[in-house]
Amino acid sequence: MFRELPLPTHLDAMRINAVWRVPYQERAAQAREWARQHHIEPAANDAFRICLIVVDVQNTFCLPDFELYVGGRSGTGALDDTRRLCEFIYRNLAHITQIVPTMDTHQAAQIFHALFLVNARGEHPAPFTLVTAEQVQRGEWRINPAIAASLGISVEEGQRHLEHYTRQLEQSGKYALTIWPYHAMLGGIGHALVSAFEEAVFFHSIARYSQPDFHVKGNAPLTEHYSVLGPEVEIGYDGKPLALKDEKIFQKLETFDAVIIAGEAKSHCVAWTIADLLDDIRARDEKLARKVYLLEDCTSPVVVPGALDYTAEADAAFQHFADAGMHIVRSTDPLNTWQGLQNL
Repeated sequence: MFRELPLPTHLDAMRINAVWRVPYQERAAQAREWARQHHIEPAANDAFRICLIVVDVQNTFCLPDFELYVGGRSGTGALDDTRRLCEFIYRNLAHITQIVPTMDTHQAAQIFHALFLVNARGEHPAPFTLVTAEQVQRGEWRINPAIAASLGISVEEGQRHLEHYTRQLEQSGKYALTIWPYHAMLGGIGHALVSAFEEAVFFHSIARYSQPDFHVKGNAPLTEHYSVLGPEVEIGYDGKPLALKDEKIFQKLETFDAVIIAGEAKSHCVAWTIADLLDDIRARDEKLARKVYLLEDCTSPVVVPGALDYTAEADAAFQHFADAGMHIVRSTDPLNTWQGLQNL
């Protein structure tokens, strides 16, 4: 059933690390010709429906010159991941029914950015500072009083929220509140998809008559939003929701025959997305886990030399997902060798 296609000549591995304008009209014409030449049917005709969820393949995470490059331990992690991901899309173009890109989306005044917090001297925390509930309780970090009004809260409300938020993170066993460099800023170049990946998504949509389903996440100022499905902390100290949970990704699992997941970073947005998806699976039908395929060579963990290394946590998470019935696969292996797809 599954057949691999050659890579189109416009894919240039040497340009994966560059930002450039996709020539849409030219690629559209080439995609239609590619579909004619290789007898590629419209996605609506797929008997076996495959959804590819790609988490946050944006310049801010995937290119070395940008703010929060996910290099992994090799230093070339996200670059290698993106190249393999683009090649995977082109090779399997005839079988990927829909691509679902997610986009981390932030502004300056959010709880994980330096602007949100100050110490007793009025200084903002440095990038990669870990803020604990104990530190907040002792007054080492507090909400920046100058920013509260622009978020529609009082300083007192902001401080109560910060105390509640850091406690909730610790009680749930999640990572401590991390102060990240300003990244994925709405409207900025870092927020954009990596050009080569954007091109692959566009080419797929034209060749297969398949509209991609973009998911934007992370713009709620009072909570982190690693997972595509929902925020790190859902409810504030006052019992009101901080951000809504998104059921659409789980619905993909119900309506597609296979769901493939890749993107950045393995230790954070990818891991928490899969973890939330697994929670929903266990609450409804554990057999659905067998529909999920994780592209282990198209994702890398956050590693900041001398500061942070989440490799072990990422690997442990993926082992947990495999134990639950999900499949760990490689993009370079033909689909007809994947467990559960061999006999199709």
